[in-house]
Order: sequence, then structure tokens, then C-alpha cells
Amino acid sequence: MAHPAWIETLFSARDLDDIAEAVRRAEATTTAELRVHLERHVPARREPLGRAQEVFRRLGMHRTRQRNGVLVYLAVEDHKLAIVGDAGIHARVGPAYWEGVRDLMVGHLRAAAPREAVVRAVDDLGRVLAQHFPRGRGEDPDELANEVSTE
Repeated sequence: MAHPAWIETLFSARDLDDIAEAVRRAEATTTAELRVHLERHVPARREPLGRAQEVFRRLGMHRTRQRNGVLVYLAVEDHKLAIVGDAGIHARVGPAYWEGVRDLMVGHLRAAAPREAVVRAVDDLGRVLAQHFPRGRGEDPDELANEVSTE
């Protein structure tokens, strides 16, 4: 999948593949759905969290069976990020957990390690999602794509 050139200021093609693989690994242990979405800028007069919530809905993440979708949103050139969890997972982990994931990412981003910021966040999200929404026996279709989405 071809990505816009502005993404290369932060992520290589290999990094994007590694992120998609981290999402796949995380989803192998949980019924939850994870997505990573990159934008060049947060649209004018918008806050990152509000924009992430809008993207969350546009990507259909609120339509998962157990309301357990999670979106990691980054506005690359604005150096902004947000994590949005649907009602099912938010009720179980609360705002302090999301803040911890955000802080983990910010630490890696400040250390000029963007790949690690996203992969480690996805790994942590996968671990917590597996605790609350473990993948059981039987069919649990992958409801959403694992690739990094962009705008």
C-alpha cells in the first residue's frame, strides 16, 4: 500500500509494516480491534482528541460487536496524538490507562523513536485488551484492517 510522502518524515515503509504486524499480534489474543491512523495535520480549529474521535467513527470502529475498538491517532507534522477507546474497553480501564499509553508514546517520540512509540503502545494495548476481551475458541473475525490508515 502506497503512503503519502509526508509520512516518511517519521516512518519508513518497514516501520509501517512493523506497526501493522504489532496490530496483528495484538489482535491474535483479543476480540478487540486496534487501528493506527496518521494524518499530516490536525484540521484547523480542532483538538487532537476530537479529531481522533471523528476518525474513530468514520473508520467504523464504533461498530465492533463488543464496543472494544481502540484507535491510536497521530498528526505527524503537528506532533500531536490521541488514543480513543470505545465504550466497552473505556468502562474497564478508565482515563488513567489512556493517559499512561499516551505518556509511553510521548516518551518514545521525544527520544526520536517513533516506531517504538507506536509498536510499544500497540503491544501494551493488546496485553490489556486480551485481559478484558480474551480471544476464545470459535470464530472471531478480524473486523477491521490492520494496516496503518492515513489521510
